[in-house]
Amino acid sequence: MPYELTHAERLRYKRSQDAAYHAGEEAVTSLQAALSLAGLTLPSLCNDGPVGCRGFVRLGGCSTAVANRLAEVIAAGAHALQGEHL
Repeated sequence: MPYELTHAERLRYKRSQDAAYHAGEEAVTSLQAALSLAGLTLPSLCNDGPVGCRGFVRLGGCSTAVANRLAEVIAAGAHALQGEHL
């Protein structure tokens, strides 16, 4: 016989799913803003909804030019962060 969730368990699950969805929305907005500062856009960047009670952001595809520029920006940022920790 399958286990049925109690009302309280269903509410906790729903709240965790809602929180995960909102975390995904915030992450997408934050990443879009950061990419915009670098003059980059990932056209298929989106919130893919909660997966296992965690937010899930789909980065999608992009041209090789955007991918190479993104790699440059990430590397520059990583080098800058390493310099802060010295």
